[in-house]
Amino acid sequence: MKDIQAIAAALAEPRSVVITTHSNPDADALGSSLGLSAYLNKLGHDVSVITSTDYPEFLKWMSGNESVLIYSDITAEIAKSKIDKAELIFCLDFCDLKRVEPISEFIRISTATKVMIDHHLNPTDFAEIWLHDTTAAATAELVYDLIVGMGNSKMIDSSIANCLYAGIMTDTGSFKHSNTTGKVHRTVAELIEHGAQISMVSQQIYDTNSVNRLRFLGHALNELLKVDMDHGVAYFIISHADHLRFELKSGDTEGLVNYALSIKGINVAALFKEQPGEIKMSFRSVGDIAVNKFAEDNFSGGGHKNAAGGISRDSLKNTLDLFKKLVDSNVFGIHE
Repeated sequence: MKDIQAIAAALAEPRSVVITTHSNPDADALGSSLGLSAYLNKLGHDVSVITSTDYPEFLKWMSGNESVLIYSDITAEIAKSKIDKAELIFCLDFCDLKRVEPISEFIRISTATKVMIDHHLNPTDFAEIWLHDTTAAATAELVYDLIVGMGNSKMIDSSIANCLYAGIMTDTGSFKHSNTTGKVHRTVAELIEHGAQISMVSQQIYDTNSVNRLRFLGHALNELLKVDMDHGVAYFIISHADHLRFELKSGDTEGLVNYALSIKGINVAALFKEQPGEIKMSFRSVGDIAVNKFAEDNFSGGGHKNAAGGISRDSLKNTLDLFKKLVDSNVFGIHE
């Protein structure tokens, strides 16, 4: 089932609910989760928000953050117990259970009705109820549509509006990406009328930095940025040593890849981040260059056409060698 009515029916009486989102949550993931949680609490449901990993400090201002259960060795049994007891599990801002490891198996075997609310491409068939729309700019936009579609827009207070606004603002690149539609602007206008504090949200997300994060940004721009003007590609390489040197925390590299894409003449940008046992990658592009397909074909990834991610279990050197080989083969078709 793929409609708001199916979700409303599932929520017709008080339920034990778990809300979860993808690992390394961003503003849309956390904002949509906490916005939905606050709404469902108002409806009388028993709601727990569980994340598979921690998330950046600049998101922890959101109302309800103090109640989020972040999965760890210490909280593992609590998280498993809550998922086991849940009657409904809302899966927000992801459409494949691989995105919520290491709690993915708990969700997979749960007998709860699973509800997917998401806007990414190529969903897998793990949920009974879907609210899935790839034309939506953000999952937070879909959560707003759900609340309005259930006839409860008056329940949206300032706290809920702030959370949903944060998700929409960031997933549209502060309303500069091509996914910024007229509907997005109308939704945001209505969130402002419900009390969204747009200056505060922007300041918390974009203007709240640690000294280490700013020093790392300077180091990254000066030392870690590689530019290949012949192929219209630029990328950052962040080693484990860089992580240690600047004591990088979750979210400290957020948005860095966009600096590479902002260079005149660059059409594809990438970021390679070395972590224990894996290399995490972010890809950005302009126009018709589909980095989601590139990530899917070469780096076990995916995402949106102009914003995608990937992963490699190989060494940093071998991963970079493969990337450079693909770029040299003109895989992006930029300069033919």
